[in-house]
Amino acid sequence: MTKTILAVDDSGSLRQMVAFSLKAAGYQVIEAVDGQDGLEKAKGQVVDLVLTDQNMPRMDGLTLIKSLRALSTYQRVPILMLTTESSDEMKAKGRAAGANGWLVKPFDPQKLTEVVKKVIG
Repeated sequence: MTKTILAVDDSGSLRQMVAFSLKAAGYQVIEAVDGQDGLEKAKGQVVDLVLTDQNMPRMDGLTLIKSLRALSTYQRVPILMLTTESSDEMKAKGRAAGANGWLVKPFDPQKLTEVVKKVIG
């Protein structure tokens, strides 16, 4: 069965790059334009992995993670941050919110797919 990934980022070009890389590796990708859109899409269909940016309009990544973790269906779904934020303080906030991992932009498409494979197979 194909694994589904929710990619949440306000940058269209970045979402496109993430989707292209993951689809090439055999994953199905649902794109969301910000945290609010991501939350609505996540409520409509449970996914195998969430990839989210931090800095977005309407709802940032940490708020999205906390909102997803509050849903029973997302308490065990892996969530990875894909963001320009790389400070230890921000990573600690991410872990506290429920993020399982952290990738820094700009990202290497091959490394992204390797990390995703490790996390969800």
